[in-house]
Amino acid sequence: MVFAAIQHTPAVDLPGAIAELKRQRNAVILAHYYQDDAIQDIADFIGDSLELSRKAAATEADVIVFCGVHFMAETAKILNPSKTVLLPDLEAGCSLADTCPADAFARFRAQHPDHIAVSYINCSAAVKAHSDLICTSSNAVDLVQQLPADRPILFAPDENLGRWVQAQSGRELTLWPGSCQVHVAFSEQALLQLKLEHPDAEVLAHPECQQHLLDLADFIGSTSALLRRAEASPASSFIVLTEPGILHQMRLKVPGKTFYEVPGADGCSCNACPYMRLNTLEKVWQCLHDMAPEIVLDEELRLKALAPIEKMLAMSR
Repeated sequence: MVFAAIQHTPAVDLPGAIAELKRQRNAVILAHYYQDDAIQDIADFIGDSLELSRKAAATEADVIVFCGVHFMAETAKILNPSKTVLLPDLEAGCSLADTCPADAFARFRAQHPDHIAVSYINCSAAVKAHSDLICTSSNAVDLVQQLPADRPILFAPDENLGRWVQAQSGRELTLWPGSCQVHVAFSEQALLQLKLEHPDAEVLAHPECQQHLLDLADFIGSTSALLRRAEASPASSFIVLTEPGILHQMRLKVPGKTFYEVPGADGCSCNACPYMRLNTLEKVWQCLHDMAPEIVLDEELRLKALAPIEKMLAMSR
């Protein structure tokens, strides 16, 4: 489904018009760190997947506008069945989630009936429904370490994150072969060139990156962990291996520090997630104006997907 053409958007003061519609609808705007700067600036809350899940579960708003991608808005709906959850552009999907179709994952599970299925939150509601536990990059290591030592574990869908969790937790994982198109696109040559040009810069990397890039990092962590590291580190400059939307918050939090993004292979701009960037201020206004597109889930599916998410929230420290 392609989002309808913008026909009614105010010509001036779009943030102000969004604020007024938000007040009328009793709405809250949640935005991921990978959204455009303009969306981050009008959001009520900005975070990574775990932080946004917690905020979605706790909100008292009647309407949730989720400025992120489809699986994130689905998660908000799973946690808030009585609330209206809007996604500014329904085409905002996820390349990682697309690598793990629910029917194929169900067959994968059936081949390993004795395993605990841990799924990264970057997956569809249908995959969540086939999972025992959901995790994020913020809590994956801790959750895996809490699982019974005598039970084998499946980990899906990101194999790069899975390998990192395996190394950090000491648990052997059976990995689903999926990956994020953004985090596998970073150029090792460009990273090495940046390190040569800025030898004092600290390299920050998301664990969805490939191992040969993680080997060159000084600090590895979730998006929110990278932001905290930028604030706490004595370094004055950083080379950042994740979607460059996070650089906006880094520059706001520590304006005296310098941040460099790593381009993709051949200097492409594929380090920016094309799905995250489908959301715009105009579409935020339009979805609040029209109260659409709305995320709707089958109740049986929602309840099955809810159980592993609630288990994650209960186990998260």
